[in-house]
Amino acid sequence: MTDKPQNTPAEMLEDAVQDKELVFGWEEWVSLPGLGLPAVRAKVDTGARSSSIHAFMIEPYGRGGKKRVRFGVHPVPERPDIVVFCSAELVDQREITSSNGETELRYIVRTPVKIGGQEWPIEISLTNRESMQYRMLIGRTALRDTIIVDPSQSCVQGELSLDLYDDLPKTKGARSALKIGILSREPNNYTTQRLAEAADDHGHMVQIINTTQCYMNITSTRPEVHMDGKALEGFDVIVPRIGATVTFYGMAVVRQFEAMGVYSLNSAAAIGAARDKLYAHQLLARSGIGMPDTGFARSPKATEELIKFVGGAPLVIKLLEGTQGRGVVLAETKKAAESVIGAFQGLKANILVQEFIKEAGGADIRCLVVGNKVVAAMKRQAEEGEFRSNLHRGGKAAKVRLTKEERATAVKAARVMGLALAGVDLLRADSGPKVLEVNSSPGLEGIETATGLDIASMVIDYIEKHARPPKVYRPRRL
Repeated sequence: MTDKPQNTPAEMLEDAVQDKELVFGWEEWVSLPGLGLPAVRAKVDTGARSSSIHAFMIEPYGRGGKKRVRFGVHPVPERPDIVVFCSAELVDQREITSSNGETELRYIVRTPVKIGGQEWPIEISLTNRESMQYRMLIGRTALRDTIIVDPSQSCVQGELSLDLYDDLPKTKGARSALKIGILSREPNNYTTQRLAEAADDHGHMVQIINTTQCYMNITSTRPEVHMDGKALEGFDVIVPRIGATVTFYGMAVVRQFEAMGVYSLNSAAAIGAARDKLYAHQLLARSGIGMPDTGFARSPKATEELIKFVGGAPLVIKLLEGTQGRGVVLAETKKAAESVIGAFQGLKANILVQEFIKEAGGADIRCLVVGNKVVAAMKRQAEEGEFRSNLHRGGKAAKVRLTKEERATAVKAARVMGLALAGVDLLRADSGPKVLEVNSSPGLEGIETATGLDIASMVIDYIEKHARPPKVYRPRRL
């Protein structure tokens, strides 16, 4: 029995073409659609077992069994201005020995690769290849049995244009995970936890940031926010949960992130407008939005006029700095109103005097606005003998059906304040809905419980649609 003669390399290539096998050169242009990388020039090396890609700012995240990793890539060595942030399934951590004999513990991700019109999943290790000529190496474990590598050829499967990166933010392909920071001093708060869980469920990386522990490097060249000795970098989105007691400092932190080009769900300017109750009422009035008649004065001589402005007693007196129903007093007679107003003015406190809407019956409606839509609403009913319906005051909440006018009023009020996420409180008056307040950091526990809706996921859906595409960053040209 004679041995079958071995085919020559040329014959092997011819057989491969006939069998519809892929022929690769020693370098090929590849696409990694799962990572949002449309064009990477890779070295094909059958001498290397595993594949690798250049990565920096590598950050694993995810809860339970859903582990992922987010990382940045400079896909084109000669174009350092092109930076793409990617996210992928994290499958392992392995010790890998490079060609120079150095061993490194690397994260391993699984993602599809596309070459020559064919696509299949491969595993890639993340490492620093900045000094390498090729930002990606394709090892033999990534090559199918139907692939033959011809070391004498280059880019057999064609070339890809770097212009693909110019159009990348406009594409509707797989979106890279966002890095979302939630500014909150209460990491275990219901709303903070729900937003973090929803972001994680959507495949995003999320970090809860204690607002008051942040400090800022205010410079025109490279503005930064730091915490615990480290710069907070790579964030695409921040979700401000700024408490009323730290409004000034919280707004400064939000402004600093905005100066860094980070998208804020609610801007610092919008938060400030909503927190200033007097300014908020002036904005609402200027926009023709219905609200209880309201008066404001500094001089005690104006007390009688203020009471007339709001239709006389009974009337409501509100501290401008009060929250959750604190600093709100119902004066049932004119003399009681004069006494309370005088007491507050004697303490140099800023107050609003407001019409009492008797027909509301101690109930108000909280409308949760996300973008230009009311996504949920609940009716809050005050306890017997109490006119404040806040849940913190013992009020009871139930799902409610809004009228068309109420929906339109809530959306317009949020828009006037410039808020993408807002809790708009309405009273049902005989003359139509009256806006009491627009909250820039609405809690989700009461309204999710009352309605059974997953509002946290709706907020993340909105962020995904409106956050600045994080794919490609280029420096400004002067």
